[in-house]
Amino acid sequence: MTDTHDTGSADLPVALVTGGSRGIGAAVVADLSRTHRVIAWSSGDADLADPASIAGAVADLGLERLDVLVHSAGLAWDTPVQSTDWEGWERMFRVNVFGVAELTRLLLPALRAAHGTLVTINSGSGHRSAPTMSQYCGTKFALRAFTDALREEERGRVRVSSVHPGRVDTDMQVALQESRGNTDYDGSLYVRPESVAAAVRFAVDTTEESIIEEITVRPVRG
Repeated sequence: MTDTHDTGSADLPVALVTGGSRGIGAAVVADLSRTHRVIAWSSGDADLADPASIAGAVADLGLERLDVLVHSAGLAWDTPVQSTDWEGWERMFRVNVFGVAELTRLLLPALRAAHGTLVTINSGSGHRSAPTMSQYCGTKFALRAFTDALREEERGRVRVSSVHPGRVDTDMQVALQESRGNTDYDGSLYVRPESVAAAVRFAVDTTEESIIEEITVRPVRG
């Protein structure tokens, strides 16, 4: 766990970012650290596929108030439906959906106490399915359903926002493109992680009477 604060940060609002060690999560951590005490979780801090691990990590934090929670951790891979198996479906859903739901449930009291903001990093795949991506798209559709329901349940207590990036220039994207036979990867074609972090910042900084319900961030070239 990385805690980005110094001795003068006791009065800063607190943010927790999952998947904070790389890619979009790292960009969100860097951006929010300008104004928040940021707790950045990586896979070594809590196993988001294990409810006991999540509960233990939350208990260790001992947070009474939480101003921002950003769910950025997630899994992605290509598998045609005929090649999927039960274990793959379960693993993807446990990390991308079940872990998000459980962590949210445990931190809701702290978010409510702060009238905080929760942001899920979803995907364009939360709106559109694609060949070989049934597992990933399935989790992102489910994450959107969860986020939409939570937003209405917590309206007036916690602001709930969903960010839907298109393809982003991250290690995950490199791995996906390599699995598809793309040997001429060009990150400049894709969204920068910092642009997704800016969308998160927009949701966090919007004035108290308003809520950014959903943002889509896509590459200029499609």
